[in-house]
Amino acid sequence: MTLTLTAKHRLGAFTLDVDFTAGKSVTALFGRSGSGKTSIIRIIAGLTKPDHSRLTHDGKVLVDSAKRLFTPCHKRHFGTVFQEARLFPHLTVEQNLHYGRWFSGNASSAAESAKIIEMLGIGDLLKRRPEKLSGGEKQRVAIGRALLSSPRLLLMDEPLAALDEARKAEIIPYLERLRDESKIPIIYVSHSISEVSRLADQIVVMKDGRIEVAGQAADILSRTAFTAQLERREIGSILSGSVGGFDAAHGLATIRLSRVALQVPAPSAEVGHRVRVHIPARDVMLATVKPEGLSALNILEGRIADIVLSEDGMAMVQVDCGGDIVASRITRLSVERLALEARQPIFAIIKSAALDPY
Repeated sequence: MTLTLTAKHRLGAFTLDVDFTAGKSVTALFGRSGSGKTSIIRIIAGLTKPDHSRLTHDGKVLVDSAKRLFTPCHKRHFGTVFQEARLFPHLTVEQNLHYGRWFSGNASSAAESAKIIEMLGIGDLLKRRPEKLSGGEKQRVAIGRALLSSPRLLLMDEPLAALDEARKAEIIPYLERLRDESKIPIIYVSHSISEVSRLADQIVVMKDGRIEVAGQAADILSRTAFTAQLERREIGSILSGSVGGFDAAHGLATIRLSRVALQVPAPSAEVGHRVRVHIPARDVMLATVKPEGLSALNILEGRIADIVLSEDGMAMVQVDCGGDIVASRITRLSVERLALEARQPIFAIIKSAALDPY
């Protein structure tokens, strides 16, 4: 699947001016509130008719303002999930799901419906009405309804924004399973680094109605242009690997990366399973010689790839550990005292408690 969008649209004092391409799997539109993410979703869905735009999906032109072509939303066959579940209160969960099937004009098979219901874990909810559901359950039903409309593309506009942390933790695994099993391309809007790092394969970073940077998730998440969008506690590295082993006695999973391995606290882990690991930059220390007698389980050897100094007296140091880039946020004074420079051998000391396996 390939979707391309070029759009210019004015909304009062705000101007949207974007040009990007989304491929298969999950493309995240990331940025702070008011950056234009939802405006893009509405244009793709057909809910907003932009001043100037061209939208294509798999080579088919859906919108071309120059030729006065505008395909209405119901003919685009895209599914949309909003912040609020927007379920019909007078219908049961099962009836809400069937509405999705009816709306598509393409009756899903019983086997396909059963697969989606099982994937989202909503089989026990079918006879309930929306007022009897938790926020996370409502969102899972809303996703199921969208999937049963047989969409060619799924648009998700901050689907977890209205949920508390417990409900977010509940629904994220279902979104991961949706990404891995449904094979339906997803455009996912969020301003949460934890959601983006867990779900996205590609990231489009938005600011003030424009695209600042776009590319593969592992690359974008470690760039200075991206970290400028984050709170200090969120800045860090996202590394992809696989589970090489699990020590149940100590609750530690061994995550194998390109050339190094990490010991990560985890309640359980399946050997061979692909995972992502988030390492906050604030929890990475640097040493010019290999330290001894530390409680830290992860001491990675590498070379300094880049040093970016900031005006607040801090510095972001990128360490290349055999192909995996680990970011460390330290003071400028530390950079000077250690005489750090590009390509210098270095050791990155990572506190295990700071690692978050995805």
